[in-house]
Amino acid sequence: MMKKTLLATCGLLIAASACIVAQAASPSPSPSAPPSGAPAATAAPAAGQAKPPQAAPGPDGGRRPAGQQGQGGCSNQDGAQKPAPGQAGQPGPSGQPPQGGPQSGGGQPPAQVTNDPSGYTITITDGYNTDPIDHGRPVVLIASALGVPTEVFREAFSGVTPAGAGSSPTDEQARSNKAALLKVLAPYGITNDRLDEVSNYYRYAGSKGEMWKYTAASVKAIVKDGALTGVEIVNAGAGYSSTPTVTITGPNGTVTATATVKYTQDFATNGSISAITLK
Repeated sequence: MMKKTLLATCGLLIAASACIVAQAASPSPSPSAPPSGAPAATAAPAAGQAKPPQAAPGPDGGRRPAGQQGQGGCSNQDGAQKPAPGQAGQPGPSGQPPQGGPQSGGGQPPAQVTNDPSGYTITITDGYNTDPIDHGRPVVLIASALGVPTEVFREAFSGVTPAGAGSSPTDEQARSNKAALLKVLAPYGITNDRLDEVSNYYRYAGSKGEMWKYTAASVKAIVKDGALTGVEIVNAGAGYSSTPTVTITGPNGTVTATATVKYTQDFATNGSISAITLK
């Protein structure tokens, strides 16, 4: 009886051992997928492989993709390359506006349009152009206000070293420039005070869209028996540096007129329209 009991116990132990061995030999189950919305785990790079580039912090504290440059990769950090000297928007080596830039006194005034009660519309355009050799300075107005020929003022200004766009000359440069101007202008009776007065009156920053002081002219149609016979000047204006274009549109079509500009030493009449003649 005892032998049978021992044999049964041994059989149970052998069966249990076999079950444990079988479980150890079975493959491990696959890891469960991460919960929905959770990021998947990133495998570490194998030995010898380069790590992927990491994002670099941008100027605003955010992360910028590695291998890229912010602000267009430009050294000036504005997203655009600076124009070379002499290009639009950039003063040349002499500090003067580029030759190819606008030469019409910065911000051009709008056309003056008069809707006459007689049924005619008179439009005055342009009249604020400057000679390209003057780099935007209204020399014709300045010279006239000083009472000298334009060529004399150009000669005087040839000895001046202009400051760069948007900047002012140093005290030493200002004294040197003033001496160069008066060397030519003083023999014509022009004093330092008058030179300052005229220069300041017509001073403007074209790069900022400014315009020298001016007064737009106003006119009205002269009609007789229903026909246009002339143009009356109501306000002659001032500050015209070139001849404006006058166009009259009426019931019978469009005609042009010729304006005459006069230059004086009086700011109120310098560069004013003295006559308008129908063509």
